[in-house]
Amino acid sequence: QVQLVESEGGFVQAGGSLRLSCAASGRTFSNDAMGWFRQAPGKEREFVAGCTWSALNTYYADSVKGRFTISRDNTKNTVYLQMNSLKPEDTARYYCAAGRLLVRTPSRYDFWGQGTQVTISS
Repeated sequence: QVQLVESEGGFVQAGGSLRLSCAASGRTFSNDAMGWFRQAPGKEREFVAGCTWSALNTYYADSVKGRFTISRDNTKNTVYLQMNSLKPEDTARYYCAAGRLLVRTPSRYDFWGQGTQVTISS
């Protein structure tokens, strides 16, 4: 059974940092693109960051560029999202996803984690 499990999010003050991880199991994901998405209440799920299997290519939403960093360790089947200089507007439920191509469209991803809540206080 394929599973993506995100680490626990948290409650952080604005300006703080948080690192999320996503552990994949059930099969190897070393050839998949991995993405992080987020969804705030009343809003659509949006692309945050993604990387190719080699992590040589990474892409970020403009809203997080320069603050968030995606990385992966294929030996551990794990992808990370380092979030710095957090803002209240980063508050959302964060999801990791795996797919064949690195795209920004959620529907193009085949596997999803259950999500983890990140709340940023002002």
